[in-house]
Amino acid sequence: MVFSSGVFLFLFLPVVILLHTVIRNNKIRNGMLIVASLIFYAYGEPVYILLLLASVVVNYFFGRVVAQNRRKAVLAIAVIFNIGVLVVFKYTGFIVESINYLPGINIPVPKITMPIGISFFTFQAVSYVIDTYRSEERKAAGFLDVLLYISLFPQLIAGPIVKYNSIKEALADRKVTVDGLTTGIRRFIAGLSKKMLIANAMGYVADTVFALDAAAVDTPLAWLGAVCYTLQIYFDFSGYSDMALGLGNMMGFSFPENFRYPYVASGIRDFWRRWHMSLTGWFREYLYIPLGGNRKGLGRQIINGMIVFLCTGIWHGANATFIVWGLFHGVLISAETLIFRKKKEQRFNPFKWIYTIILVIIGFVIFRADTMGYAVTYIGKMFAFVRTDSAYITMMSMLTPVFLLTLGIAVIASTPIVPWIRNKTAGTALSKGLNTATYVVVLGLFFLCVMTLAANSYNPFIYFRF
Repeated sequence: MVFSSGVFLFLFLPVVILLHTVIRNNKIRNGMLIVASLIFYAYGEPVYILLLLASVVVNYFFGRVVAQNRRKAVLAIAVIFNIGVLVVFKYTGFIVESINYLPGINIPVPKITMPIGISFFTFQAVSYVIDTYRSEERKAAGFLDVLLYISLFPQLIAGPIVKYNSIKEALADRKVTVDGLTTGIRRFIAGLSKKMLIANAMGYVADTVFALDAAAVDTPLAWLGAVCYTLQIYFDFSGYSDMALGLGNMMGFSFPENFRYPYVASGIRDFWRRWHMSLTGWFREYLYIPLGGNRKGLGRQIINGMIVFLCTGIWHGANATFIVWGLFHGVLISAETLIFRKKKEQRFNPFKWIYTIILVIIGFVIFRADTMGYAVTYIGKMFAFVRTDSAYITMMSMLTPVFLLTLGIAVIASTPIVPWIRNKTAGTALSKGLNTATYVVVLGLFFLCVMTLAANSYNPFIYFRF
């Protein structure tokens, strides 16, 4: 079940929010959320609900053991178990295909369907066990709390990745308020609009271009496809994160922000401070710092960073393109570390922004391509400065007035123009008027989303691949 579906919007969500609001007893409320979350996951993955439950049970017991004994060996077994499950269900086919490239080897490739959201709920399970091991309280959470933490439907299948300690108090006791409901609804509709009205429009063009043979693409069309995919993945993923945060607000939870206008970043390092922040934070806390971080010299810092970005690429998917994409960013950050390490960070540097956005777009071409061969050819076309009549006709057929309007809105919406206006008008009468107007706007946007949902079957979700 996805947030941008009729079943979720008009059946699942109203029932769950209504029940969660009218139920006052927190234990009963949590029990209802557990049932709802399992139904939510089982709607799309009826078989793999057993895998989710098994992960919860095993990690609950790992948490109890490490809380009592605090043995590194048990912690290591817990981490290996979780990563092993992830490898089996997500990477077995890729590993076998890679082995088959060796002479004389032809192992049948197993057909394993990847469970939706396994990368997200596995990382949450790992963080729970590690945080329990590190805790001075020497107390593990109750089983139902662990079950709700890992299976909670707003962030179950696409994040943000939430640490147990950040919502532990809300699991025990939380309040549903009118302000939380209204703010959450507004945030949810804003995210839904990003997904339905912008990401889908950009995705349609990107999918059309990337479906072409790379040899049939000229420079303008290549850039159009690359820019549209760059906008699609941002509005798709950040839109989903906004919806998750909005749902959390409605129910009294406070989830971490996952995006902070990454396309205005001045430098690749700055980009990763703004892009998928919960994943970046997870790797920093549970991999980069344990490896030594930047405490053991410049050379070790660069090696540690490359390991993190290699793992970031692998986390995203079982394909060489993801690995290359991760290493690509690792190399860029390493170069920035060497070049800019003695320079102070600036709020916004137009020259660094230009090279950053170009490299980010190139990186997303690698990320989007099915093979590295296609990615290399496609990137070559972006900088070949060639035009063909057939590609021109294809491009013009997609540059409709509606698309151009949506593209302009997408570019503007990817900048922090709204926070800037909010800060400039803070404390004034205009601020109150604008705040009230936003609720009117989101109602109009919701109507457009519903109309789009009813009229258009094109509704992909990128992060289901991960």
